[in-house]
Amino acid sequence: MRTLFLKSTIVWTSFIPIAILNGLLRERCLSPLLGKRLALPLSGISAAALFFLLSWFTIPWLGPLKPYRYRQIGLAWLGATVLFEFLFGRLAAGKPWGELLQAYDISTGNLWPLVLLVIAVSPLLAARLRGLAGGHHNH
Repeated sequence: MRTLFLKSTIVWTSFIPIAILNGLLRERCLSPLLGKRLALPLSGISAAALFFLLSWFTIPWLGPLKPYRYRQIGLAWLGATVLFEFLFGRLAAGKPWGELLQAYDISTGNLWPLVLLVIAVSPLLAARLRGLAGGHHNH
């Protein structure tokens, strides 16, 4: 269990540079070329795809496990992501709560809630697609 926690934490920390690079790509390339209105949702789609790909490639290192363990990992990744986002945003970047919460408003084209959903389901989905989620019963 301790090894699984350590491994899943290592995988999650890989999300941070991916998110930073994805944001830089959006701000430096996509926004100037396409405008923020298109760049924001495209960036959300690319972030979701990159996080799923990371899960796809690293799941064999974590498993095979029972489906409920993959769900636990996904929920832990979701919680860690939201906690990191708010702690980093408030403490390191000094952003006000209102600005941080704007990321959750999909009417602006921000697909962050979709990215969070992908983070939460990626471990189980990747494991199932790879045939690693032992058993099909729910716990």
